[in-house]
Amino acid sequence: MSNTHRFIAPSADVLGKVKLGKNASIWFQAVVRGDLNEIVIGENSNVQDGTIIHVMDHLPTHIGNNVTIGHNCILHGCTLEDYVYIGMGAIVMNGATIGHHTIIGAGALITENTVIPPYSVAVGSPAKVIKSVSEEQILDIEENAKQYVAFSKQYPGKSFDLDQDGYLIL
Repeated sequence: MSNTHRFIAPSADVLGKVKLGKNASIWFQAVVRGDLNEIVIGENSNVQDGTIIHVMDHLPTHIGNNVTIGHNCILHGCTLEDYVYIGMGAIVMNGATIGHHTIIGAGALITENTVIPPYSVAVGSPAKVIKSVSEEQILDIEENAKQYVAFSKQYPGKSFDLDQDGYLIL
């Protein structure tokens, strides 16, 4: 299976059972470790520089479509639904679920097993929902994902193949 329209930066470390959707990107110095369980990164989603994504033996990490994960985030055994924006330096812990069309503010801490409902803005440590996303913010989430798809086509990335199920062969 071809890796067309998928980008992994040369300095990113990706290992284990990792599935990368069409137009998804993993940027410089990111670490994506699917060694104990699977990591699924959806279509048009981007994992920005310095982010770490890991799993637990009983908790995979699933990232939906059109998701932006800002620089230097940590995601561990969690689920991000479609159209989520994770601000720089945020941490999302084991068993947490972030609902679709949600913004997590920079530096936020989403503690274990927390569920952030769809269409929310959550900030702080520990994070709390402070309001609903606006129509303008929803458009910003969508536009950010589109911008990173375009950016990813401007850089040479690592070579890789996909197996018949869409998992990376590195």
